[in-house]
Formats: sequence, structure tokens, C-alpha cells
Amino acid sequence: MTEATSNSNADDQSEGQADLETIVSLAKRRGFVFPSAEIYGGFAAAYDYGPLGVEMKRQIRDLWWQAMVRERDDIVGIEAAIITNPAVWKASGHLDTFSDPLVDCLNCQARMRQDHIEDDTCPECGTVGKFTEAREFNLMLSTQIGPVQDESSRAYLRPETAQGMFINFENVQTTTRKRLPFGIAQIGKSFRNEITTKQFIFRTREFEQMEMEFFCYPEDSLQWHEYWKKERLRWYYRLGVNPDRLRLRDHTAEELSHYSDATSDIEVQYRWGWGELEGIAHRGDFDLKQHAEHSGKSLTYFDTDRNEHLVPHVIEPAVGVDRILLTLLFDAYAEEELENGEKRTVLHLAPDVAPAEVAILPLSRNERLGPTAKRVYDLIRPQFRTQYDDAQSIGRRYRRQDEIGTPLAVTVDFDTIDDDAVTIRDRDTMEQIRVPIAELANKLRTRLEELRPHVPEHDEINV
Repeated sequence: MTEATSNSNADDQSEGQADLETIVSLAKRRGFVFPSAEIYGGFAAAYDYGPLGVEMKRQIRDLWWQAMVRERDDIVGIEAAIITNPAVWKASGHLDTFSDPLVDCLNCQARMRQDHIEDDTCPECGTVGKFTEAREFNLMLSTQIGPVQDESSRAYLRPETAQGMFINFENVQTTTRKRLPFGIAQIGKSFRNEITTKQFIFRTREFEQMEMEFFCYPEDSLQWHEYWKKERLRWYYRLGVNPDRLRLRDHTAEELSHYSDATSDIEVQYRWGWGELEGIAHRGDFDLKQHAEHSGKSLTYFDTDRNEHLVPHVIEPAVGVDRILLTLLFDAYAEEELENGEKRTVLHLAPDVAPAEVAILPLSRNERLGPTAKRVYDLIRPQFRTQYDDAQSIGRRYRRQDEIGTPLAVTVDFDTIDDDAVTIRDRDTMEQIRVPIAELANKLRTRLEELRPHVPEHDEINV
């Protein structure tokens, strides 16, 4: 029997956006994100990714790498060390200036960032105007290297992946023979000793970054900054993020770093307000010059056409994998009422970011159906991200797959044994069609392609 919603348009979701508690509950219940060390009472701002969450993260990383490296001939990738020579962080300015203003509430003793306080009111206890003087708090997380625990053995967990690409500029350019403009991309863990962690995985002390440093001629840098603003916004359309909840905001002169000519943020509208998803920064020649000065090594580019050495300018798109995953969960979540009065929770995830694309569901745990269902599963899983689920009733399994965002479900029933055909159920419309097993892979591929979001051309993006 075909299910139906009270509104047949799959885009008609419940009004508004889910609250944070709803998303946190779903994430734990279905295996996206767990509190870290929960059996020991947890650990502040630390989270573990479950079977579904790790699949989503892998898809996000792969889509970014595909768009930034594999589909382009002007960007290459590296993977730099997480712990490196502390001189790197001295040169970059992180040891001296990478800090936030810290205050304590005199009433409840809660510690917080001064710039996160609104209306001079403590967000913990509501007391107005009772704070200590602000002092700077360095965000670097330190560790010790070697057997002797003293100041000479101090090292740091990287607070960003960018510096690993700057200090390898010459190595990459020499080995790849890339000519300007070209980029270096990297995905990896970063660490910041945040004063205030909040909004689940939106702000944590350990997070995964995807960054790219795009080196270009100084006179072309502002043009490239505009290019990357459009290109990065376009990528989020590919992921299926609702364009109505995205905006691109240019920093004011007061917000800019001392070395930056321009910075823009791609922001998402959450229940708590607009939040930064990705930054696209014009870093100028600051980083290469700093490392050249502190290391004594030249980090210039020799232009054979101009017959001169120059220091390139850099455009840096940088984003956290965790924030993207959280954004996708918020954006896809819906509660819908069916025509029979039943309600369902569904994640309208685009196929490319869903933990699974296809679920194989035998109608029941029957010894006659089992071998046939396994045969279908073995046929499909090399070609699609696939789950096999035979626990509980078929209705419950449909709801379970809806709730984790699986776009298509394939039901193997008793007629399959005779006609060698199965039923494909669509997550969004809940419509069902019968197809021969011999045609199943092609039918699934066609439907998944239809479900992928429309991605406008670069020139069609307005910023």
C-alpha cells in the first residue's frame, strides 16, 4: 500500500527549523554523534561519530576534495603534521596574538568570552554588569615532546591546517612545477582551547578542517577573492543546503585581520541566529613573508615570463567538516503528517551526503526471502552506499530509513521469488514502483540523479 502525506509536495516540511535539542537527540538515537566518554560522564565539548555520522563526514570530505582537487588542474593536496616545530607558530603570530578576551562572572564564577556577552548580561545566571576585567586567553593547546618535561620540550597541537601549506609552498611548487595561480588543499584535525563551547558540534576544541590556500599574482588577488566567494557558495548548493538559509557577509574594516585586504563569511541561519559556516579570506602575502623572515628561507615564486621573483598573495577558503554536518542535519530535518494521521520524522538529505543511498528490506525474516534479499543486497552494495535491514515490521523500517535520510528503499517480498522483481520506495514522495531485479541498478541510479539538487553555473551565482 502506498503511503501519502497530507501535502504531496516533499518540499513542504514543518514550518521553521528543529531546535538544537531535537537534533542532538536524533544524532545520538540514530548513531550520528555520541557524547565522548559517555560511560565516564562525558568530556566537555568532545564528541564521537557513530556509524552514520562517520559515513556523512566521509561523504562531505570526499565531495570537498572532489570539487577542490580532483576536478581542477590548478590545485593539489598535501597532508601536513599535526604537531610541528613551535617556531612555525611563533612566525605565524599564533603564540603572541591567537587569543580571545576572557571574563568571569562575579556572581556565578562562569567563564566566557567577553565578545559573546549580550546586553552586559551573564548568559549563565542572568546577572547584569558584574564581570571581571577582560584578560587575553591564548587558544593554543600545548603538549610535551620527549622524556624531559620542561619548557624546551613544549610543542603545540595545530590550531589550523593553513600553516602546513605555507611552509610547504616551495616544496609543492618545485615538485609539481605549478605556475601561478595555483592552490594547495588539505583536510585534517585542528585544536583550539576554546573558552566557550556551545551549540553541540558547532564549536568544539577538536574539529576537522578543510582549507585551501590559493596563490596568485598580487594584482589579481581581489578578483580571485570574488571568484572563490561564488565558487564556495555554489558548492553548498551541490550539498543540498537550502539557499534561503545561506548568506554571504563581507567583513567590515573593523573586523579584518591586520594582514587581510578582504574577508567574507558564508553564514547559515540557525535557530539561535546567523552562524559562520565558512570563511573566505584574502590573506595577502603575510604568511609567506613571515615564514621567510623567521626561517631565513626564501619563499618567493620565480616568474619566468616576468624574469622576477615575487611573493604571491593568498586567498583562503576554510571550513569545518563538523559544522557542515550539523548544518545538513538542521536543514534536512522535517516532521510530516501522513494522510492516515500518522506522523513521520524524515531527513531530506541529498543523495550525495546521506549516510546510505539505498536500503534493502526483505518483507520479513523468512527463510525463503532471506537468500533472495541477500542476492539483491550483494548485487547493489558494490555500486551504492547500502544498508540491509530486516528487523521489525516493514513499516517501522521505512520510518527508520526516513529518519536517517536514506533516499530509496528496495523491498523484497514473496512475489520476488516468482517474478524476480522488487519494489523501490521513494523517501520524499513515498511512492512505490515495481522493477525487475535485472534493471534495479539502473533504476536506482536514474532516481538518485533526479534527486540531486540543481547546481547553478558559476556565473549564475549572485554575491
